[in-house]
Amino acid sequence: MLNDIQADAKKRMQEAIQSLENDLSRIRTGRANPALVEAVRVNYYDVPTPLQQLASISVPEPRSILIRPFDPSTLKEIERGILASDLGLTPNNDGKVVRLNLPSLTEERRKDLVKIVKRRAEDARISVRNTRRDLIRDLREYENEKLISEDDQKRGEDDLQKETDRFVKEIDSMCSAKEEEVLEV
Repeated sequence: MLNDIQADAKKRMQEAIQSLENDLSRIRTGRANPALVEAVRVNYYDVPTPLQQLASISVPEPRSILIRPFDPSTLKEIERGILASDLGLTPNNDGKVVRLNLPSLTEERRKDLVKIVKRRAEDARISVRNTRRDLIRDLREYENEKLISEDDQKRGEDDLQKETDRFVKEIDSMCSAKEEEVLEV
């Protein structure tokens, strides 16, 4: 029973880490990254479709993204989707591909992005702690129902705390690495 709880804790905490990784990859830094635009929704035959399903996305230079649509008739819709997103980028269409040039970030915008990174990291920490809280509650219920002993319950709580600490430390390192990347000029 304790092994099941440990496995559940690991799985749920790892999902929080994965979600944070996805969120952080979409935060713009000074360098171009295909993840910035992969999830942009494009209206394709009246169906909002992720850009990565409609085009190949590459980074030919450190500050530009090249979007080559599989169907050239979708160029205008891809442009509209990028303009409608909150990226703040202006697409350049040459009839075959869409180019996005990433301007340098201002100091103020970098500080705003660092705040966003910290907020997302805190959300991930809260998710990990909520998982710990839920599973400790389950352990206490099992102990009250005499399904596990009091020693097993305490051991389970200690193990959950160690897992929580490990995942929170991983979140902190991811957050500080992303902060450095955002602040890098």
